[in-house]
Amino acid sequence: MENNTNDIVDFYDFGFDDQLLDSLDAMRFETATPVQSRTIPIIMEGDDLIACAQTGTGKTAAYLLPVINRLVEEEHSGINTIILVPTRELAIQIDQQMEGFGYFVPVSSTAIYGGNDSNEWGRQRQALETGADIVIATPGRMLQHIAMGYVDFSKVQHLILDEADRMLDMGFYDDIMQVVNLLPKEGRQTLMFSATMPPKIRQLAKSILNNPKEVSLAISKPAEGIKQGAYCVYDTQKLPLLKHILSQYKEGSVIIFSSKKSSVKDISRELMRGKFNVGVIHSDLEQKDRETVLREFKNRNTNILVATDIIARGIDIERIDLVVNYDVPRDAEDYVHRIGRTARANTEGCAYTFVNEAEMRAFSSIEKLIEMEIPKETMPSELGPGPEYKPISPSRRQGNRNRRHFGGGKSRSNQDKDVKQKPQFRRNKGRKKPNGAKEG
Repeated sequence: MENNTNDIVDFYDFGFDDQLLDSLDAMRFETATPVQSRTIPIIMEGDDLIACAQTGTGKTAAYLLPVINRLVEEEHSGINTIILVPTRELAIQIDQQMEGFGYFVPVSSTAIYGGNDSNEWGRQRQALETGADIVIATPGRMLQHIAMGYVDFSKVQHLILDEADRMLDMGFYDDIMQVVNLLPKEGRQTLMFSATMPPKIRQLAKSILNNPKEVSLAISKPAEGIKQGAYCVYDTQKLPLLKHILSQYKEGSVIIFSSKKSSVKDISRELMRGKFNVGVIHSDLEQKDRETVLREFKNRNTNILVATDIIARGIDIERIDLVVNYDVPRDAEDYVHRIGRTARANTEGCAYTFVNEAEMRAFSSIEKLIEMEIPKETMPSELGPGPEYKPISPSRRQGNRNRRHFGGGKSRSNQDKDVKQKPQFRRNKGRKKPNGAKEG
């Protein structure tokens, strides 16, 4: 059973257990997103699934809810579900979402990820030894625990790969297969969620999924609520332009992306000198420090976050007003993921990209991917003109290497869990759908 993406599906329609519906009531979950309406029935029927849907479409709930429902309705013991994810940030986020879904449900979960102290390792070991129902893990850290000999996967019924394309991009294929080979082959349901569907994902799916159903929603298109723009700049203009833009967003929430951690450090240092309220995330930070920075940003204690692509995928932060790409992402798909941090849940937001001469061809590839020409913004007069937008082939670029740039000087290419509060919610004991609709 697959629902049309235009259908409005109420969560009562899925036949979830009352306890799970109570949790959904508490979280104000009423209407399923397209990816949820199409995948939840398939998962509840027990079929393997490969689903292609971009970040921010509700896919985490799409796989968590039917798995939780099965855990509530059926007797079980030991580790039941393994969710593999590419980053520790995504593992933490999914575990936090589990807290909400499991508020009235006797289902346990734990997040397994690296970069922690010995106390955190001890907590993870205890959760694995006692058999948490749902284990959300990065592949490398999971293998470290497995190597110690106390992890029992004999009763696993669900394997879920979230952001599968990202995991392969990060070189986790062998780690994934090591984990998969330790799981029961009979009676296991395998679900794979990916933002893109390149051949390598197809190959992985073929090797670990059994006669899967497939769901594909439109990908590689930014949300309609995002106002996109690009500034053609010389590198020396980037920081002054950034400060100019940020001066218009003193109260708004802003994420600034750069592909290099060295640039992230430079940007954040310069903004701090300018008295901007800044947090920074990159791979050199300890995990506890990353968590603190994200928490401060989510709580609006800081309004500007400077980060590498480490948070471009899978991190759900509400009400982002502006995304700035300080450089053009190396992968055109990453552009969609970066700017997808704003205009979530039918809101609006802006996304600006700084494009230097060396990045123009890559930026034109992004425009082709999303099938639209992104408006080129006018530079503030006090910063002088930037280069003209002229995407050229490598051969032409090489032939014009010594071309003089008038009005802007010489161009330079790129270098280099918290206290839980009892939620307020509407309780519907009789489980009748609103407006007199039939029971789910």
